[in-house]
Amino acid sequence: MKNIPDSHQTVFSIISDAAAALGTPAYVVGGYVRDYYLDRLKEDSIDIDFVTVGSGIELAKEVARRIDGSSLAVYKQFGTAQVKAGDLELEFVGARKESYRKNSRKPIVEDGTLEDDQLRRDLTINALSWSLNKEDYGALNDPFEGMKDLENENIKTPIDPHQTFDDDPLRMMRAIRFASQLNFRIEEQTFQAITDMAERINIISKERIIEELNKIILSDNPSLGFTMLFKTGLLKEFFPEMSALHGVKERNGVRHKDNFWHTLKVLDNVIELGADLWLRWAAIMHDIAKPPTQRFHKEAGWTFHGHDALGAKWTKKIFRRLGLPLDERMRYVQKLVRLHLRPIALVSDEVSDSAIRRLIFEAGDDIDDLMKLCRADVTTKNDYKQERYQKNFDYVERRIQEVEEKDRIRNWKNPLSGEDIMEALNIKPSRTVGDVKDAVKEAILNGDIPNNHEAAFNYMMEHKEEFLDNG
Repeated sequence: MKNIPDSHQTVFSIISDAAAALGTPAYVVGGYVRDYYLDRLKEDSIDIDFVTVGSGIELAKEVARRIDGSSLAVYKQFGTAQVKAGDLELEFVGARKESYRKNSRKPIVEDGTLEDDQLRRDLTINALSWSLNKEDYGALNDPFEGMKDLENENIKTPIDPHQTFDDDPLRMMRAIRFASQLNFRIEEQTFQAITDMAERINIISKERIIEELNKIILSDNPSLGFTMLFKTGLLKEFFPEMSALHGVKERNGVRHKDNFWHTLKVLDNVIELGADLWLRWAAIMHDIAKPPTQRFHKEAGWTFHGHDALGAKWTKKIFRRLGLPLDERMRYVQKLVRLHLRPIALVSDEVSDSAIRRLIFEAGDDIDDLMKLCRADVTTKNDYKQERYQKNFDYVERRIQEVEEKDRIRNWKNPLSGEDIMEALNIKPSRTVGDVKDAVKEAILNGDIPNNHEAAFNYMMEHKEEFLDNG
């Protein structure tokens, strides 16, 4: 237990003393121990799990009593408790064993030994523990050769994988998530068991599934996780639209790229450009509607006209089904999916300022992320084409900067307020107010008038009779 932060060492010592006072052996378990041996522990590693051969709640109470300023939360229903001490979140549970009735995912839980508790762990690398007991303080318990699997970069279940996944099917997602996060391989029998039991994921709540999926997406190499989700058949169970991207059709000797593997490459590319979770989701969704929009034309070959608009429409439906938020984050993904083809269409010396203004207006503050997505969407292996496409985007970005500096369209607000319009035209709230605002917006985006209050007001007054007649 060398090179552990001093604050953690202090907490371990306090827990050791508390456990000794209660006469209940205690151990550090799970991810903290695993990450220590992977050299992934950080000063801000705040979640630490402890198991005791006795009452986890009573140990937590004793620990909280010994740490000044700590807080205690007890969850009697689950037999667990949490102590918050500064930035640390310490989770306590009593060792237990589990047995399952046929056709039930809810286990019968009984008090157990440390060995019983380790048997119910999902993976060998998560079944490691350290003793906090005086007689063997710091000793490693490794009943399933988890250290060997860490060294071999191997994901494996402690017992028969079919039994492990039958007990809790979410463990299939967790196995793939850890493989993706750690860049490990899944051991052959474990991988086969996931394939055999993929349909059983459907008894898991969408909230638990999306939590694991987002962790895969946030890993450094999410394409690895998605590849395993696809090959095991898990992906089509909860995200069939993405699975449906796979495949290549050929007609008259003309083929198109495989949109599933293309999407994974775009996802990896956008991460290299700097992407949070929601830009990564935009990469996942950008071509999601290509299958139903696929057509073959003798002259043009394969086309996917309208997949951008349809993909944006699908986004809300898919987010709802997966349990993703339906707020501004969903609308952000929708926007990027809808606009992802627009920048490349602006690659022309003759492209008008108006077209650039409209793109800036529609993208708003997300214009930079849109350009990241567009650059990531270039997946050709032809160096010449890759360089040419990226130069095209350089040009578009220069034009965006030029137009924005001149016209200030980003996060545009109408120079005329509703009050301005009603006072000047001597009208009450009505459709006419909206018509004036729309007309001013179009005039500014078209470049007919400058983007300022005076020009907008003069434009309104010049067309006053027309607005009033139409109202």
